[in-house]
Amino acid sequence: MACTGIVLSSADGVTVPARTMEFSFDIQSNIFAVPAGTKIETLALNPEKTGFTFDAKYGFLGANGLDMPIVFDGLNTEGLYFGAFYFAGDAVVQDLTDENIGRAVSSEEMGNWILGQFSTVEEVKAALPTIDVVGTYVAEIDGFAPFHYAVTDASGASIVIEYTEKGLSIFDNTVNVVTNNPTYDWHLTNLRNYVGLQSENRGKIKVGDQSVAPFGQGSGMLGMPGDHSSPARFVRAVAFANTSLPSETVDDAVFKAFHILNAFDIPKGSIREADGSAEFADYTIWTSAADTKNAHYYYKTYLTQSVEVIDVKKAMEGIDEPTTLIMESGFVARDRTGDF
Repeated sequence: MACTGIVLSSADGVTVPARTMEFSFDIQSNIFAVPAGTKIETLALNPEKTGFTFDAKYGFLGANGLDMPIVFDGLNTEGLYFGAFYFAGDAVVQDLTDENIGRAVSSEEMGNWILGQFSTVEEVKAALPTIDVVGTYVAEIDGFAPFHYAVTDASGASIVIEYTEKGLSIFDNTVNVVTNNPTYDWHLTNLRNYVGLQSENRGKIKVGDQSVAPFGQGSGMLGMPGDHSSPARFVRAVAFANTSLPSETVDDAVFKAFHILNAFDIPKGSIREADGSAEFADYTIWTSAADTKNAHYYYKTYLTQSVEVIDVKKAMEGIDEPTTLIMESGFVARDRTGDF
């Protein structure tokens, strides 16, 4: 529930969205791949109601959860990236009714709807008013999936989509970051509390008759919040994503994205419920990055710390129906003893 997303770019013109996925239990994510031409039905998790059906115009793949036929974070063949981020407390969706069922998309299946049909952020923006986002009961969380959404395309356009008591809001992702609640515009306002943060170290100052010097490196970032809360992570991610040294190539940008997100890796036990229970303790389940130009999807997991990559276009050539690939390949430590 403590996810952090960033957007980087490289000098060769590639945009790289990347994020962490945190939850309080193992959601057992795997890579779910859907080829173009697949018929997709909305309200897939609703046992009583059937939504509308559409054909996937583009193939896509990404991380699912709980064996659901739904992509929560992924990329399509056109380089459109989608990520769902927990938005508990602020997310408000519509009730499913006989009147809106023909245009209803459940909150947890927005990834399928977006990645299957659109290639650009502008197309997504134009289509959002044509649907009603509703809630479907998910037993594992005892309610509907309270998400807001990040979408980035190969041109570098990036937005955050939110459904609240005010209805639909679409924000341009002007600071290259998304976390969780409160709303995106609240986070932008909160940045005003941190206008003094800078990447350059501070010099000596004079206080009365006393000369005061910083202790060492990092004095420009003094006052940056370091806890796991969503507002703190937003500020920290803005600082890191926007002061990162320029990336010459997309490989450099992907490499830096994983390094930056290492700073948001949450170990098991550091976040617990107020009763001290370790049963529901948020931790980093996986981290992903997307090359939106070449349609490459990268990830590493809690156990599999080495980064793995899938060429989305090539993967689509090898399947003719929705297919699941096991995401976790286990922890491996390379033994270098014999190299001496």
